[in-house]
Amino acid sequence: MIERLENIEKRYLEINSELCDQNVLSDQNRYRALMKELKNLTPIVEKYREYKKENQNLNEAKTILSDSSADKELKEMAESEMESAKENLEKISEQLKVLLLPKDPNDDRNVIIEIRGGAGGEEAALFAGVLFRMYNMYAQNRRWKVEILNANETQLGGYKEISFMISGEGAYSRFKFESGVHRVQRVPDTEAQGRVHTSTVTVAVLPEAEDVEIEINPADLQIDTYRAGGAGGQHVNKTESAIRITHIPTGVVVECQDERSQYKNKDKAMKVLKSRLLEAKIREQESAVAQERRSQVGTGDRSERIRTYNYPQSRITDHRIGLTLYRLEDVLNGDLDEIIDALITADRAAKLAGNEE
Repeated sequence: MIERLENIEKRYLEINSELCDQNVLSDQNRYRALMKELKNLTPIVEKYREYKKENQNLNEAKTILSDSSADKELKEMAESEMESAKENLEKISEQLKVLLLPKDPNDDRNVIIEIRGGAGGEEAALFAGVLFRMYNMYAQNRRWKVEILNANETQLGGYKEISFMISGEGAYSRFKFESGVHRVQRVPDTEAQGRVHTSTVTVAVLPEAEDVEIEINPADLQIDTYRAGGAGGQHVNKTESAIRITHIPTGVVVECQDERSQYKNKDKAMKVLKSRLLEAKIREQESAVAQERRSQVGTGDRSERIRTYNYPQSRITDHRIGLTLYRLEDVLNGDLDEIIDALITADRAAKLAGNEE
């Protein structure tokens, strides 16, 4: 580990030197790439320098303790310093192991989230609306921008499906574990007899693709325009501003009707298409470790789930890590950090355990 850390610090110094070069400063692409690399290396280097400082303190304390001419008081201070340094070194070593874990290259990206009603009809569509509100409030709390890409509303105000982009640094890193089937247990507003129903909603989380990663041949696209549908508004059904793009080689279909402008809808639809194709590419590349993928949303069947939201008990349970909280209302109001942090911690622990095997 120390050899690896030495190489990282060496690279860190090289980048700092390169960033002073006028040729690099005039090349924006090179400059951005170096700044990104520097940002990733900085926390590791800072922690490694902490480690070296504590190691130096430990060695100095050992030197004093081995010096027969040192007085008793000085040796007592050195003993205390040595114990403190050992403790700190152990703690810093664990932190360095986490920092050295391979970083998900998508973590800093914007994210596209697609929510679809699964089993449960209108009740599933209503809960899709609840999840959209939850994610929207969480994003707003972090001052991230939320932009609806496409929405298919129901008569009662739910969504058969809704897709939206959340723009902000680290958005994907916070949302990526939300992919899967979300199960809700509650008495529906539409249920006269007051029985608890179980419904499901599927969530897919995609990192926004960069243009350089996904090249799309225009000849592979079938682009159709149609009149926007949905609830209310003078603009609805008057012009063919809605866009449907079909990627012929893969059969992927993307629709966008949120904007009044056909051009804007096409631009948004292309973003979603690129992100879906990137996600498919990533999934293909990682097929050898498919068990690590959390992006499979399954069929939407009631028996498949990553999380259950139980209204009568005000309980939320994440089944992947066995976490249960009894503050459902807070979570649905966008207070997701405790769950997300627990999922990130569990993922890191699993990766650390894998590295140690």
